[in-house]
Amino acid sequence: MRPIPFFLLTLLPLLAQAQSSCSSDGQLRPLALVERFINADCDSCWSDPATPQPQAREVALDWILPGSKGEDAPLSAAASRDGLLRLAALGRPQPAQAEAVRSPLLAAARSLRVAHGLPFNNYIGASIELRPAGRSPWTAWLALVETVPAGTEGTPVERNLVRNLLQPPWNGLGALSKAQQMRLFEARPLSIPEGANPERLRVVGWVQDARGDIRAIAQSRCAPQGPQR
Repeated sequence: MRPIPFFLLTLLPLLAQAQSSCSSDGQLRPLALVERFINADCDSCWSDPATPQPQAREVALDWILPGSKGEDAPLSAAASRDGLLRLAALGRPQPAQAEAVRSPLLAAARSLRVAHGLPFNNYIGASIELRPAGRSPWTAWLALVETVPAGTEGTPVERNLVRNLLQPPWNGLGALSKAQQMRLFEARPLSIPEGANPERLRVVGWVQDARGDIRAIAQSRCAPQGPQR
């Protein structure tokens, strides 16, 4: 991961303020996460019309995994080792072609908020917040995704291509006060990889408990800009 420039760290408070128009506020809570893993060697997997699609109130993520052909793999330009990290967390091997995993949300009264700001110098400020949290050792994931519309760039289905990933250190809650444990928050500038379209970026976040069950899912949407005065 590239080091974060100091001037971007100083901009974090401003980025957090700018996130009010691009957040999960007012969105229906997704009830399941559908993760589609594609080996970068499999060019036809990206254009497969039989690609599993999310149902109502489900959100899909697309992970492109490094292939055996390295940079010569057809989809290598969008491949990321973050997908391997996610597969390891799910306890699944890397597929030779493609595989989809559906993880339902367990009923839980937990409020998860995700948000992001505007792209700036190949970075985008993003945040994730869970409340009430409690003492469980949570595992949080915040994915920066590029939403690729169906019928563009060779895909017959809409895709949320994972471009970057943030995992807040929320598993060491014992050192936090009770007040801090009830509101877990992380804001960070995420780098935008080469080839990504900044205008199509947003964030999807979810939180898992100690058993690996998903307890909250949220995704950002950008509200229309009002007339400037």
